[in-house]
Amino acid sequence: MSVSTVAADQTVCRDSSGALPVLGRDVTVPLVTGGEVTYAALDYAASAPALQRVWDDVAAYAPYYGSVHRGAGYLSQLSTDLFENARRTVEEFLDCRADDQVVFTRSTTDSLNLLAAALPADCHVFVFETEHHASLLPWRDARVTYLNAPRTPGEAVDTLERALAARDPYGPALVCVTGASNVTGELWPVRELAAAAHAHGARIVLDAAQLAPHHPVSVQDLDVDWVAFSGHKLYAPFGSGVLAGRADWLREAEPYLAGGGASRRVTRREDGGVDVEWHDSAARHEAGSPNVIGAYSIASACKALTEEGFDRIVAREQHLIRTVRAGLAEVPEVRVLSLFGDDAPRVGVISFVVEGWNSSHFAAALSAEYGIGVRDGLFCAHPLVRTLLGSAPEAQGECGAPEAAPGEKSLNAIRVSFGAGTPDEHVERFVRAVRELVRDGARWQYRTEGGRCVPAV
Repeated sequence: MSVSTVAADQTVCRDSSGALPVLGRDVTVPLVTGGEVTYAALDYAASAPALQRVWDDVAAYAPYYGSVHRGAGYLSQLSTDLFENARRTVEEFLDCRADDQVVFTRSTTDSLNLLAAALPADCHVFVFETEHHASLLPWRDARVTYLNAPRTPGEAVDTLERALAARDPYGPALVCVTGASNVTGELWPVRELAAAAHAHGARIVLDAAQLAPHHPVSVQDLDVDWVAFSGHKLYAPFGSGVLAGRADWLREAEPYLAGGGASRRVTRREDGGVDVEWHDSAARHEAGSPNVIGAYSIASACKALTEEGFDRIVAREQHLIRTVRAGLAEVPEVRVLSLFGDDAPRVGVISFVVEGWNSSHFAAALSAEYGIGVRDGLFCAHPLVRTLLGSAPEAQGECGAPEAAPGEKSLNAIRVSFGAGTPDEHVERFVRAVRELVRDGARWQYRTEGGRCVPAV
């Protein structure tokens, strides 16, 4: 058996609306008002359901599971080839440069913390307050300048240029920016920000967690130095991620984890200590037994999206975005959150608040009465959501755990998000549910339990 014959049959069976088959598409959930309904998973921005193809590929490989880089046996050799081929698939998916490295991690958060640990001494980091916490918080050992939320793409570029030009001393610098907001779904001017960074002698890392599942990401076309993303947002299972990009800072840094796999040679010294020679390759930051299934699942998702074609994916998603935005626009009590305005290009991520409703209460009613799963809270982007809501920086509120009870003022928002596996019926049901809840109110009583709004039993 070869790596190429491990994968399952790749027949794609879209539903009548063109959605790609994903796990959980036929799951039914109970309604508090009686009966059951097919679950509408509209929280893709948190975790997208795994593509059926990805799951089938993993299942086909599972009987041939073996230890990577560690064994002479056939299954170990097969697993090693599969793991390294997955790395090459990701390189192609991201259109990496010839000398870039692809490091497999646990998530976007893990990837950016790895890069933070590899920064050269005295590196100055620039990050907008609009970032997800995964890209806002890892830079604890660096000098960080937090930039205010821009209100246009051009303002974002101008703000960055002024900040970079004013930095002192003029040493190594890194810009961290999202490709698509996990709150508003708006696309950021990555190529222009990269040009501004490089013009001022800085490097740039792209948080592509929300971008890669929806749009093609080319390292070379965008001219970014690194890209980070997570498997669980790219229609793969939890527990895997990628950091891809320039090798020099990674090669010169101490290994992210010390242990087997990262070390090329370990010898005892006469004084009783040990000397270590670390790998220069991606293995330097992949100590321990790697998550082979995670890497393989990411590669399978990359292949599936590439073969489906992003032109088709983007066109269908834009149809879903228009459906949701048009439906919300018909409800005067709904305010959609945006930085760049209604005409800004975006992916399938939309956050909003409803006048007279606590956000947790509204999300609970969508789930309990309509079988619709959305997200409420601050979406691990507290500064951005508070800016959009106009609340004070010190206002209380936790990611996904609102304190306000039903009917009380909420410092949180509601987020609906979707993608390649979302049937038309799910977004149509969502729009109908919003209209009915605002017009008629909830049909059930709710209470606060453990910081969450839940149906009263």
